[in-house]
Amino acid sequence: MNDLPFGFSSSGKDDDGRDDNGQNPGVPGGFDPNMLGQLFNQLGSMFSGMGSGMAPGGSGSGPVNYEVAANLARQQIGNFTPMLDKESTAVADAVRLAEVWLDEQTTLPAGITTTAAWTPVDWLENTMPTWRTLCDPVAEQMARSMTDGLPDEAKSMAGPMIGILGQLSGSMYGSQLGQGLGTLAKDVLTSTDIGLPLAPTTTGVLLPEAIARFSEGLDLPAQEIVVFLAAREAAHVRLFTHVPWLKQRLLATVEEYARGIRIDFSGMQNLAEGIDPQQLFSDPSKMGELMGSAAAFEPQTTPEQQAALTRLETLLALIEGWVETVVSNALSDRIPSTAALTETMRRRRATGGPAEQTFATLIGLDLRPRKLREAADLWRKLTDASDVTVRDGAWGHPDLLPDGEDIDSPAAFIDRVIGGDSSLDDAIAELERSLAEDDENPDDKGGDTSS
Repeated sequence: MNDLPFGFSSSGKDDDGRDDNGQNPGVPGGFDPNMLGQLFNQLGSMFSGMGSGMAPGGSGSGPVNYEVAANLARQQIGNFTPMLDKESTAVADAVRLAEVWLDEQTTLPAGITTTAAWTPVDWLENTMPTWRTLCDPVAEQMARSMTDGLPDEAKSMAGPMIGILGQLSGSMYGSQLGQGLGTLAKDVLTSTDIGLPLAPTTTGVLLPEAIARFSEGLDLPAQEIVVFLAAREAAHVRLFTHVPWLKQRLLATVEEYARGIRIDFSGMQNLAEGIDPQQLFSDPSKMGELMGSAAAFEPQTTPEQQAALTRLETLLALIEGWVETVVSNALSDRIPSTAALTETMRRRRATGGPAEQTFATLIGLDLRPRKLREAADLWRKLTDASDVTVRDGAWGHPDLLPDGEDIDSPAAFIDRVIGGDSSLDDAIAELERSLAEDDENPDDKGGDTSS
């Protein structure tokens, strides 16, 4: 599977913007109307026989063709073992135990009211609404950029094909989405494994099939692994349930990133070459491969997008760091393998596991919480300097949370939170010394006024 999404492809350009032939396709002379006409003719042939998946009003009428996505994801998942009652009972028992232990380490109350053991297909079907929310802004902006970015000559030639090109982009994005979700569905361990609340509200989920694969080679008791993962899931759900602004902030940051997407059409001519409409119609996955291999559209990252990405990465690191801190404090004296499992989860995120790859594929964001260790260290130091009430109070409002600089240098943030600013302490101490000296020498207060 291509690691980059529709529109997020590597370029064959040199550093100065020229392609492999030494030409700069961004200049006016790089646009070939004949090649564009060939592209639109081929697109017309392709869509003339397509079915309801691409028809207006069907699942392909929006920015993403979710019918294509779901079908490809199910193909990617393949066979799976249905969940039995014993798996559901085991998940419920593990979550119940973890909740009791977490109660001692956070002021946020339990957020899970329903537990479930999911198959990969269960995960796919139940998380799709959130993926729609995440992907639609990106896909909409890319489709808009495709239209707005065309030269005037191209727009006049395209005519009604502009709408068809938008439907094509929806299917192509759906193809990439389906491949990404199909891979992710087989690897995620819980519903919050990628740091986002994908399951329905107040639902705690484990995926036993993936957990069994995850456990292979760890040489740790299976029951300890299940309870550890249940505790992570329960901690995530507490945070997302009782910090109501958090999920919206994450999604809004993705939308902010999407608004800055701009498309470079230097690869349009390459897209027109070698298109086989019948093959694209019979195998929708070929559309995703086409977009990945052709480097058709090259998005340009703006400073505003980079700032949004930094904020999103920081917020995910704070979430993961808080969960790690709370779970470690709750389980370290009860489950001997807590430290080993914590390190395993850290490395899983830091090395770019399925979650990071899928984000890069679906929305163009490489979301490795690179400051996870630093964020966890900040939460631990804040807890040691105060208590869990003060620490959890930082989630009361977005403005109270530490930023990237605070994660790098937590001392100043901790001073602000607990009111221990050192410069203020020095000023107060100096004032107290001055007052003490005045008390010892009352005659000196007003000075000599006899003359």
